[in-house]
Amino acid sequence: MIVYRLSKGRYRNDLSGKGAELAGGRWNSKGVAMLYTSESIALCTVEIAVHTPLGIVPDGYYLISIHVPDDLSLQVLEPQALPTDWKLFPHPNSTQEIGDAFVFDAVYMTLKVPSATVQGNYNFLLNPRHKDFSKVEVVKTEPFAFDHRLFKK
Repeated sequence: MIVYRLSKGRYRNDLSGKGAELAGGRWNSKGVAMLYTSESIALCTVEIAVHTPLGIVPDGYYLISIHVPDDLSLQVLEPQALPTDWKLFPHPNSTQEIGDAFVFDAVYMTLKVPSATVQGNYNFLLNPRHKDFSKVEVVKTEPFAFDHRLFKK
C-alpha cells in the first residue's frame, strides 16, 4: 500500500516519528514516536490546513509517498469502536492511550484510524518500534505547493 505525508523539506526523508514524539498528537503522547500518514494526498492537505492559522500559506513542504508492504500487520479501528470523545479538539487522552498501546505492544506495524477532520477517510499510523519497520520505504519525494484559497481569511 502507498500512504502519504506532507513534511517540511529538512524532514522529508525522516521516518523516525520523532516529530510526533516531541510534540505528541491525537494518537500518541509526548515521548512516544509514531509516524502519521494518510490514505490520500487530499487528506494530508486537510490535516496540515487544520493546524495552520488562516491567512498563512504553508511553504517549504514536500509530499512523501511511502510504501508499506501489504504483508505487514494492520489493525483497523472503526469510529464506532472508539471512545465517544475521540474527535474532540483539543484531542483527548483516550486516543493517545490507544495509540501508545499500539506502539508499545508492537503487535501491528500499522494502525488504520478514522480521520477526525474528514469523515469517511483514514489515516495510517506507523510504528517505528515494530520489528518490520525497516521494510517501510520512501518511494517518492516531491515539492508540494498548497492552494492559497485553502488559507484565505
